[in-house]
Amino acid sequence: MNDIAITTLLIVALFALLGSGVWIGLTLAGVAWIGMEMFSSRPAGDAMAVTIWGSASSWTLTALPLFIWMGEILFRTKLSESMFRGLAPWVNAIPGRLLHTNVIGCAIFAAVSGSSAATCATIGKMTLPELTKRGYPPDRVIGSLAGAGTLGLLIPPSIIMIVYGVTADVSIAKLFIAGVIPGILLAALFSGFLVAWALANPHKVPAPDAQLSLAQKLHESRHLIPVVLLILAVLGSIYTGIATATEAAAVGVVGSLALSLAQGSLNRQTFTQSLMGATRLYCMIALILSGAAFLTLSMGYIGLPRHLAEFIASLGLSPVWLIVALTLFYVLLGCFLDGISMVVLTMGVILPTVNAAGIDLIWFGIFVVLVVEMAQITPPVGFNLFVLQGMTRREIGYIARVTLPFFLLMVAAVVLIYTFPQLVTYLPSQMKL
Repeated sequence: MNDIAITTLLIVALFALLGSGVWIGLTLAGVAWIGMEMFSSRPAGDAMAVTIWGSASSWTLTALPLFIWMGEILFRTKLSESMFRGLAPWVNAIPGRLLHTNVIGCAIFAAVSGSSAATCATIGKMTLPELTKRGYPPDRVIGSLAGAGTLGLLIPPSIIMIVYGVTADVSIAKLFIAGVIPGILLAALFSGFLVAWALANPHKVPAPDAQLSLAQKLHESRHLIPVVLLILAVLGSIYTGIATATEAAAVGVVGSLALSLAQGSLNRQTFTQSLMGATRLYCMIALILSGAAFLTLSMGYIGLPRHLAEFIASLGLSPVWLIVALTLFYVLLGCFLDGISMVVLTMGVILPTVNAAGIDLIWFGIFVVLVVEMAQITPPVGFNLFVLQGMTRREIGYIARVTLPFFLLMVAAVVLIYTFPQLVTYLPSQMKL
């Protein structure tokens, strides 16, 4: 059987299992078992046991449940309310006014969360009722929140960066710092769009709140101190070399528990809820990673990644057309799979091709995060769309439509980092690891 027939068979098996409702992790493992059993001489059971154990016991992966737990703890604190009070006085003078609290709030919370859905939900709980009550247009409120919520993946610490770092075997600390400038760039693009829209539609922007003096603004900014200290503790410990990503995640958990205790939101119920929420989410991710690791091994024995890399290389695609093709591929894939599944399912096939094209793997990691962000707001499986649908009771189609401008801004961000790769590579090149 030739490669095309094998690939077709495995893709059919993949979508058949997914369509029947089997968990993604078990689907990946099942497809891998079928591939090894039918097209390889290696015993599938033995290979599956060794690979899944090796994937689940990876020390690098221990940062993931800790960052997830940190986000779950913060999700149940008064952090969002405090951030709104600290940010609102500073954005009243900017065209678009309080709409910018969506972008800035998501950017700040992303630096202590790592989850796009958690960022979108947490900031949305704060800004949706406040902005709606003040008369801001629902399409801009919802669209900017859906778009800015994706910053949870790009601004470190990021769960998807940890997953990519493990699967691609690159430094997670370097990935984290590589995401800083692109994250700020994307937030600036979002805010710039809101400024341009507000200047073009001044009648749709409500009147500003009462103007505060500089002293009053600074006084209100005290509410930002806890989250700023937590960001400095987590990211500062990584960038200064004091702690690894895993150790910094532990620092983040301790800091978030302290913050929750100080705000009076830590009790037996919230502690248990955060722990169980983090456990459920991590178990899902770990199962997906284990299944994907076995699928990668299976495809390696069959030879599909090498053959695909050779086929793409034979097409003579320049790096720019390779990136264009991969962007379209991931956006399309994002219509059916969540971000983590996209990364772990494709890296075994894509990385040999990327290496052959001479693309830096740190840069490619940030590129992947950006296109996965696009997938967060593309129907029918856009996680941020689901989050906002639950919070606003709006149709998925409406939310996707009002989010389209922010999707296009992400495309612009991909063009910018390709044109100026130093936006991604400069900070990691300064790290001594």
